[in-house]
Amino acid sequence: MSMSEIESKVRELRQLQQLIEEAQAEAEAIKDQLKAHMGRSEELRAGEYKITWKPVTSSRLDSKALKAAAPELVERFTRTTTTRRFCVA
Repeated sequence: MSMSEIESKVRELRQLQQLIEEAQAEAEAIKDQLKAHMGRSEELRAGEYKITWKPVTSSRLDSKALKAAAPELVERFTRTTTTRRFCVA
């Protein structure tokens, strides 16, 4: 690929990323409107659509508390990985 082709692809990528961000923001705004309408209800039917907004409980490891309580255990089970981060500035 030539430098001008790369520049063109980067420009296209940035435009698409901007469209995605705008679409995601619009989708979040619509979700917020629907949630506001639902209030405390967990389910809403609108024609063929069923909308649910239910509480979900999950359990997660509190790594800060574990580090404070048993740092040697954290050290023993910590694994370091390397990845590549793609960024266009």
